[in-house]
Amino acid sequence: MKVNEKISALRLQMEKANIDAYIIPSTDSHISEYVADFWSSRQWISGFTGSAGTVVVTKNSAGLWTDGRYFLQAEEQLSGSEMILHKQGMADVASIENWLIQNLDKKSNVGVDASVYSVSEYNTLQSALNTSGLNVVGNFDLISPIWNNRPQMPVSSAYILDVKYAGEKVSNKIKRVKESLASKKIDSTLLATLDDIAWVFNLRGSDVDYNPVAVAYAYISIDKTVLFIDKNKLSALDVELYKNEGVSIEEYNKLEEYINTNVKNESFLIDFERMNQKVYDFVNANNKVINLINPSTIFKSIKNTVEISNIKNAMVKDGVAMVEFLHWIDTNIGKEKITEIDISDKLYELRSQQEGFVGESFSTIAGYKQHGAIIHYFATPETNIELNANSFVLVDSGAQYYDGTTDLTRTIPLGKLTEEEKRDYTLVLKGHIQLALAKFPVGTKGYQLDTLARQPLLREGLNYHHGTGHGVGFFLNVHEGPQGIRPDTNNNPLLVGSVTSNEPGLYRSGKHGIRIENLVVTNNWKTTEFGEFLEFETVTICPIDTRPVMKNLLTQEEVNWLNDYNNFTLNKLGDKLNEELKSWLTKAVLSI
Repeated sequence: MKVNEKISALRLQMEKANIDAYIIPSTDSHISEYVADFWSSRQWISGFTGSAGTVVVTKNSAGLWTDGRYFLQAEEQLSGSEMILHKQGMADVASIENWLIQNLDKKSNVGVDASVYSVSEYNTLQSALNTSGLNVVGNFDLISPIWNNRPQMPVSSAYILDVKYAGEKVSNKIKRVKESLASKKIDSTLLATLDDIAWVFNLRGSDVDYNPVAVAYAYISIDKTVLFIDKNKLSALDVELYKNEGVSIEEYNKLEEYINTNVKNESFLIDFERMNQKVYDFVNANNKVINLINPSTIFKSIKNTVEISNIKNAMVKDGVAMVEFLHWIDTNIGKEKITEIDISDKLYELRSQQEGFVGESFSTIAGYKQHGAIIHYFATPETNIELNANSFVLVDSGAQYYDGTTDLTRTIPLGKLTEEEKRDYTLVLKGHIQLALAKFPVGTKGYQLDTLARQPLLREGLNYHHGTGHGVGFFLNVHEGPQGIRPDTNNNPLLVGSVTSNEPGLYRSGKHGIRIENLVVTNNWKTTEFGEFLEFETVTICPIDTRPVMKNLLTQEEVNWLNDYNNFTLNKLGDKLNEELKSWLTKAVLSI
């Protein structure tokens, strides 16, 4: 079916269910950013493939709300359908709640599938709409009846990550969670987010593209730990290993039955941001629920010394692959046909040759010239273009290794550049360096540092419509909370041991896009009479191209940082490269 036909089919289901508007989010029952095909309802009905967005369908309108990362992509992919793009965050664009209030009659019914709506989002929706005389009704899956040949639930196998990578046994992680519960005088917790479960149980899998996770739930109380997962995913040895760590296994689809039968009158720590409304409803029926962030979310964000050592090892391997890639681009551009898809394929080929490579950490963004201005661009056979020896190609890519997750962006000059391109590149680089150089007191939140990366651009009346930094998991999700560096308020501080991206950018529609991204670890810096201070350690190892740099726009401190960083890449990678590559890198990192 085409998009308009799917919308018409949904409207028939809405009419049968007495639903006046139906909301389809991007997530799954585990509030994931990337979802298994089974849960890709928003993509299926709209044709929009970005990772963030929400569809709303009424009797006479259909719309997609998404953020600035995806405006250009969404415009292209919605073209030809009745689906209207609502540019989320723009001053003249109403939120979904306000739009529904403005466009529906009083007492209209707004339907959602509670199994894919977080408790917090459901509460926000219900509060806003009920106040205005609209009714929110959950537990309406109106997609399954019209989605012929819907993909099945993922069935790939899962495994326990060796402690030599994880740095901590499952039993000790569970002990820490239980101690946190006890300190709050709470009996138990229920985990739904797949990366939290992966961290607690050292569980890895391939149920979701790019994220090495397995679909599961977990119940942890003072005296019990139960992992709810398709038992066919685990080997008999892993089941026995879990038993030895104090973990019992139940089938994934038995969660509700287990809770209703075995758990009553307990106090539950449940993170409303990370639990779906359907599960919350049956837990809350016989228990007291307290809304707090999962202890595992905080613990997971603080990498232990083994994890950090492994991450740095992964960065060396990734750096070798990236130098091979940059050398390939530099020596072949203008001599042979290279397209955006060729770039993605080449990066995969080179990384896959590294020991411990598992897969990509997200779909490679390789945008040449105007495509670089599409923040989360993904080349398809229809959009794929050939690179020429001019302007920039923006390449944002990453990998999953058993010893770490990588994510880096380089904007690569392919030949002659305009003055505007060079100036834009230098301003983005200035912002990147200023954030990398930051020193800040313990307790600092990411939003308090965000402007450091934006200031060089803001002084020129320029900006970018995405966050400056996101948390990154250890051989886990490339986007991980709770910390972040972005303008909107996030009250989770930057903690020692957390890994965060540093990625300012600038995007000129129809011209070019620029982004420079490294990953940084938050470290202790010094203690003075004024308190404890922290700093960032850049752990990504890949040269930053100096050819577009307008040196007169950089301070001496920024010049020193750039030269030191590029020499650092040579020192770390030089003995891992053959003579040709080492010679190329040596020239590439010459001081400016």
